Amino acid sequence: MLPFTPEVFFSLFAQYNATIWPMQIVAYVLGLLAVFLTLRPRRDAGRLIAAILSGFWLWIGIVYHIMFFATINFAAPVFGVVFIVQGLLLAWTGVMKGQLEFRFRGDLSGWIGLGFAVFAMAAYPLLGLFAGHVWPRAPIFGVAPCPTTIFTLGLLLLSARRVPLSLLAIPVLWSLVGGSASWLLGVPEDIALPVAGIAGLGMAIWKNRRMPRAEAG
Repeated sequence: MLPFTPEVFFSLFAQYNATIWPMQIVAYVLGLLAVFLTLRPRRDAGRLIAAILSGFWLWIGIVYHIMFFATINFAAPVFGVVFIVQGLLLAWTGVMKGQLEFRFRGDLSGWIGLGFAVFAMAAYPLLGLFAGHVWPRAPIFGVAPCPTTIFTLGLLLLSARRVPLSLLAIPVLWSLVGGSASWLLGVPEDIALPVAGIAGLGMAIWKNRRMPRAEAG
C-alpha cells in the first residue's frame, strides 16, 4: 500500500507544476536539442547531451523528490538521493570525462532508442491525457521521474560506443519501482516503464556484445 491516495498524488503534481513553471518548456527545449544532436552529431555533442540528462536527474532528485514528493512520501528523500547519484554519474562520465557519444544509427538499437525518446516526450503525455491527467495534474517530461527515465534509457541506447551498464542501473531500477505503482495510482502510461527498463537493459547487453571492445571508450 502507498502512504498517499491518487488524489493526493495528482494534487501534488498540480502544485509542483504550478510552482516550477515554465521549467517544463525549458525541459522540452533541452530534450528536443538532445534528440537533434543524436541525429546531427557534432563536436562536444556528447558532453552537451550528458549535461542535459544530468540536469534532468539532478533537478528531479532535488526539487521534485526532496522538496515536493517528500511531503507525502517518507521514501522520497531516498529516491532523491538515488536520482542525484544518477545525475552525478552522468556528469562525471559524460561531461567531465567525455566518455559518452550519442549517434542515431538505423539499426535495431537505434530505432528502439529513438522510439523511447519520442514516446517519453510525445506519446507519454498523450496517454496521460486520455487517462484524464490534464495540466497541471500530470507528470511532465524532463521534470517528472517516469517519462524522464524512459527518455534516458532511449538516449543511452543511442550511444555510439558500448552502453555503460553503470549508467543503466538506476534507470532500470526506477523503471521497476515506478512501474509497480502504475495501477495503484491510476497512471496507465507508466506501464511502459518496466517494459522500457527490461527491454532497454536487454538491448544494451545485446548491443555491447556485438560492438568491439575498442569502442568501449
